[in-house]
Amino acid sequence: MNIHFIGIGGISMSALAEICINKGYKVSGSDANESYLLDMLRSQGADIFIGHEASHISEKVDMVVYTAAVHPNNPELMAAKEQNKLVMNRAAFLGQIMREYKNSIAVSGTHGKTSTTSMLSAIFEYAELDPTILVGGNLSIIGGNVKIGKSDHFITEACEYVDSFLSFNPKISVVLNIEEDHLDYFSGLDEIKASFNKFGKLLPPDGYFIINGDDQNTADILHDVKANVIKYGRDLCNDAVIKNIDFNDNGYGIFEIEYKGENLGPFELSVPGLHNIYNATAAIITSVVSEIELETIRKNIKAYNGVGRRFEVKGSYKDTLVIDDYAHHPTELKATLSAAKKMKKSTLWCIFQPHTYTRTRALLNEFSDAFYSADKVIITDIYAAREDDPGDISSKDLVEKLYQNNVDAIYISKFEDIAEYLRQNVKSNDLVITAGAGTVYQIADLLVEA
Repeated sequence: MNIHFIGIGGISMSALAEICINKGYKVSGSDANESYLLDMLRSQGADIFIGHEASHISEKVDMVVYTAAVHPNNPELMAAKEQNKLVMNRAAFLGQIMREYKNSIAVSGTHGKTSTTSMLSAIFEYAELDPTILVGGNLSIIGGNVKIGKSDHFITEACEYVDSFLSFNPKISVVLNIEEDHLDYFSGLDEIKASFNKFGKLLPPDGYFIINGDDQNTADILHDVKANVIKYGRDLCNDAVIKNIDFNDNGYGIFEIEYKGENLGPFELSVPGLHNIYNATAAIITSVVSEIELETIRKNIKAYNGVGRRFEVKGSYKDTLVIDDYAHHPTELKATLSAAKKMKKSTLWCIFQPHTYTRTRALLNEFSDAFYSADKVIITDIYAAREDDPGDISSKDLVEKLYQNNVDAIYISKFEDIAEYLRQNVKSNDLVITAGAGTVYQIADLLVEA
């Protein structure tokens, strides 16, 4: 079978393409721009086109897979439908792949999906269980964002955007948290919670629904869920209770878990922040119900030391540490900056690139309250992603809100100007964090290269 991927350069689509190549399918695909992911796929035999043309859908193509970002008037998508090709969106295609695995694990939530999926991957991989892994970041232990295993274990992220995860077929589902997001698709929080409820109802009766019981919005997603529900968190009412939390000088968590009345003993992390203690607890409980030995889990969760663009140390400029993080929602920013504050550096700088006009407008007040842990804030232009500029919201609006909240914030548009401003103003033992889901990491690169 010949499979063509529209938008093959995306982190998830490239992973699916690699899985298909490893299964012996002929793969082609198109994307708007070149990337290292495309070079990797070419080296494995894929035919890659830059730009979208109807002619790319030849007679040899049997099936077309497309991402949610592809517009209905995409010439390749239109050509595939006109030629009566088998057409499937990315989520549905991934759902079909998941059917082939007995222990398929889907990690969902507004925040923390990539980190938690990576923690699970480390536990399973170091336990030599040979899982198949799809993760939304560059995970060094698997050499990228995908690993093709030969066991019955499948681990993947599950995003709620456009209800994508409702096409999945998991045996274990994790819900890390639920907040307002993707408001260019959802009407509000109630519709988001309804989607997570449908996600839970996909599970079989012998499956597991592992949810953050401390999150106020997860209580509303359990209606008619037939799987075994396991709640985790610090509240004593949870099935898995996080206890005796402490942090070392690097901000790395140390904690215990009491699961159904049994103390599982202490766990130590090699990543910072309270949010990662919650992420790790979800990964630990998922591993327990997957019947991995406790001491193996304990050793492997400590061995996990992060994933690309999640509190990733990029290097240093003189004596200033430079870190990059994917945080692009107010709650994520608070968690990232809080973790950074525990590192006891002199001045904490945050350079933030807002992600999408819709999110910036809808959560403007929440963003204005997200930077209190930072000493100095630089806001650059909004990263549009899939959206057009509506003209009614800009980064300057956020800077004004921050100024009103007594946050030391300024607006600088060009990345080169931000890097130069930092070179002129950072001092020894400062900490610089670039944050956002777009291209803001380039500022960290510019500073480290200097």
